[in-house]
Amino acid sequence: MKFTILHDSDGRMRIRAAKRHMTLEEADILEYYLRSIPGVGKVSVYDRTCDAVIYYTCARTKLIGRIAKFRFDLDSAKALVPAKTGRALNREFENKLLAALVGRLVRRFLLPLNIRKYITIARSFKYILKGLKCLMKGKIEVPVLDATAITAAMLTGDFGTAASIMFLLRIGDILDEWTHRKSVNDLAGAMSLGVDKVWVRKDGEEISVPVHSVSAGDEIVVRTGNMIPLDGRVVSGEMTVNQASMTGESDAVPKSEGSLVYAGTVVEDGECVIRVENTAGTGRYDRIVKMIEDSEKLKSETEDKASHLADKLVPYSLAATGITYLLTRNVSKALAILMVDFSCALKLSMPIAVLSAMREASTYHISFKGGKYIEAVSEADTIVFDKTGTLTHASPHIAGIEVFGGHEENDILRIAACLEEHYPHSIANAVVKEAAARGINHAECHTSVEYIVAHGILGVVDGKRVAIGSHHFLFDDEKCTIPDKEKFDAIPDEYSHLYMAIGGELAAVLLIEDPIRAEAPEVIEKLHRAGFTNIVMMTGDSDRTAKAVAAKVGVDRYFSEVLPEDKASYVKKMREEGHKVIMIGDGINDAPALSESNAGVAVSGGAAIAREIADITITADDLGLLLVMKELSNRLMGRIHSNYRFIMSFNLGLIILGVMGILPPSTSALLHNVSTLAISLKSMTDLLED
Repeated sequence: MKFTILHDSDGRMRIRAAKRHMTLEEADILEYYLRSIPGVGKVSVYDRTCDAVIYYTCARTKLIGRIAKFRFDLDSAKALVPAKTGRALNREFENKLLAALVGRLVRRFLLPLNIRKYITIARSFKYILKGLKCLMKGKIEVPVLDATAITAAMLTGDFGTAASIMFLLRIGDILDEWTHRKSVNDLAGAMSLGVDKVWVRKDGEEISVPVHSVSAGDEIVVRTGNMIPLDGRVVSGEMTVNQASMTGESDAVPKSEGSLVYAGTVVEDGECVIRVENTAGTGRYDRIVKMIEDSEKLKSETEDKASHLADKLVPYSLAATGITYLLTRNVSKALAILMVDFSCALKLSMPIAVLSAMREASTYHISFKGGKYIEAVSEADTIVFDKTGTLTHASPHIAGIEVFGGHEENDILRIAACLEEHYPHSIANAVVKEAAARGINHAECHTSVEYIVAHGILGVVDGKRVAIGSHHFLFDDEKCTIPDKEKFDAIPDEYSHLYMAIGGELAAVLLIEDPIRAEAPEVIEKLHRAGFTNIVMMTGDSDRTAKAVAAKVGVDRYFSEVLPEDKASYVKKMREEGHKVIMIGDGINDAPALSESNAGVAVSGGAAIAREIADITITADDLGLLLVMKELSNRLMGRIHSNYRFIMSFNLGLIILGVMGILPPSTSALLHNVSTLAISLKSMTDLLED
């Protein structure tokens, strides 16, 4: 790209592209290309002037060289641009504001008084009709206030005040919609499906490939716990799919041959082959936006109370207007009350504060599904932790393999990796990584795979039934035999054990070293100081292992050898006793407890179904983000309470000044709208910036 350097100093460069005109799309391509250059920080591209301001720490010559290589038609540059950038949104509302302002100036200074009068009357019909419709529904809300104020001004012959009121209402509506849509857009832009690789079936084999390399017509395989990464149609198999993120349905939906499936939904049970119809990114943004808009319905109790109070105050405002007029016979003083409504500020600033907090949380790799759950975190007194992959590290490893029945370690590992690689769990990942580290090729050798939640995996290899999983699964459910009891009893007990049987006989015990997260003891201590009085660990592991981990991390209580339903029952019991409970887990077996809690948190590296069911997800591998989650929740609730107090006191002050005759109605309306915008903009600022 040919360009001119307009200014360059102290790591800030301003350039101008050698173009007469730059489209919004081209501006986005240039901006995201510049952002992708190593050592480049903040970038702003101005399409109207074809300028770009770049903040950089890299070498100046390197930056200039990369800019020179840029072309607007580069496919690699276009691929960097997300589905929605916000540039078109900002331009849309800039144009709306400009049109409203120009229209106001033209009417005020270029049109004769009589024509302005008739235009004011014509424009008032929209507001009066909205007010009448509200009354016909039996509601006395803000549209009634607006209609009353405009009508009263016109009946007294003050068409200038009526026109000013409508102009300010129009500006207020534009700004309200702009700030709200921008908050939603910013949050949506920070979210993604989080699927990197998929299983593609080619020539009867399954191959793991990057999701962006999948084309329409390819066939992909999804199983229990997997997120469906792309839109498509089932060509074989049966499964049930959780579509809550897209449709809001709480019950899983059965899918079979011919059924349509959608990106971002999760397989709860079963296995299917899907023929891809839409490639990565198609429709994703719109679905995320829908999810965010749905999340706004999940208001916190504080938000909900403020919203209802706003509506309840409208009749009192009307009554105060009538009383003021009867006492003073002054229309201007009465109108001053109508110009100030509490509803607008309360109903706009509260959801914007929540959306902004959700956006800020996403920068820390934390995703909330609604203000309800932020409030739950701020009020919670109990945390229930799963152990494996949560308090212990998300990447356990194989410390050793004890083989039985004459089997070879590498053969055992090959079969185990072949079965485990299909299922998202930290232990399964450990098996697959160990096979890779040993250079073992574990190409598909099984004829079937079945995952049994909280127990293990069943498969058929070389015509023999293979079971891999817990002690309970192999010896109680599968009734497997032990060929060498003495050797079995001598297995070291400082590790977690993963048992594997072939043909009903124990073939190996994989020794899993599951190290405690280095940060876990400190995080638990800080959670105690943050107000959590009951911190519990629950695990399906043996009592010996659970006791050792509990002592090291500092939890108040622990429960061992528990099943998924046991975790859920405990969470339910604690809630019934009046506790606010947060459940933290990562696996399919944690899903019931996540659902029962006031706020379920799914942590990094876990199963997709856990992330789907959870109310909060943490995608970074850092337990310390729980403290960030708690602090952000506390500060948001503090901001909501602070906003409430300011709105009530400021607007009450405007009403008093209006009734005293100090402020005319138009000034009251202006100050009311300015304060609403100001507090909304303040609500969009970061909570943890200090």
